[in-house]
Amino acid sequence: MKRASVLLADDHTIVAEGLQSLLEDEFELVGTVTDGRALVDSALKLRPDIILADISMPLLNGLDATRQIKKQRPGAKIIFLTMHSEPQLVAEGFKAGASGYLLKQSAGEELIRAIREVLMGRTYITPLIASDLIAVLTRSDPQENQQGAKITARQREVLQLIAEGRTMKEIAGLLKISARTVEAHKYEMMQTLGVQTTAELIQYAIRIGMVAV
Repeated sequence: MKRASVLLADDHTIVAEGLQSLLEDEFELVGTVTDGRALVDSALKLRPDIILADISMPLLNGLDATRQIKKQRPGAKIIFLTMHSEPQLVAEGFKAGASGYLLKQSAGEELIRAIREVLMGRTYITPLIASDLIAVLTRSDPQENQQGAKITARQREVLQLIAEGRTMKEIAGLLKISARTVEAHKYEMMQTLGVQTTAELIQYAIRIGMVAV
């Protein structure tokens, strides 16, 4: 019987190696990547049965990587395996198109169970955060989420790279746009979010889980 294929995305080498050891007896690991852009490329090229992804990753966070993957491969099955337990991020993960969400602290037998559930077409949420998620979904969205929703996909890419300390020139090169366009995106984001400085932009990116501190 053919084993299900898994693509792993995590920028922490020790964590990735531990996950590989955990999964290799039952699944076929087709690749391991360490940033969100590589995740998108590998997901579309390798077409694995399951994608395991962290949320905080360099170059492109897991949420936006998931959005890009689902846009081109709607049937992709993605499970977030992360340290982020904030219910707002969990909700955003499922809105992005994830099929599962669990915490690294509970990885083990629960991870195997989550993969099996998702392979059968079900959704998996770790019991550690399920009740908190329900509370978030049953109340109105906070203003911050409403503001964040107004930021375009391209602006989110620019925001993450700014928060990672990239220069305007570096961002322009990575996104294949002009430095002037990068500056325009930055200005528009500051207007939308009501912030005055780059430091405030970076604080916002950290607050919504776009980059790790």
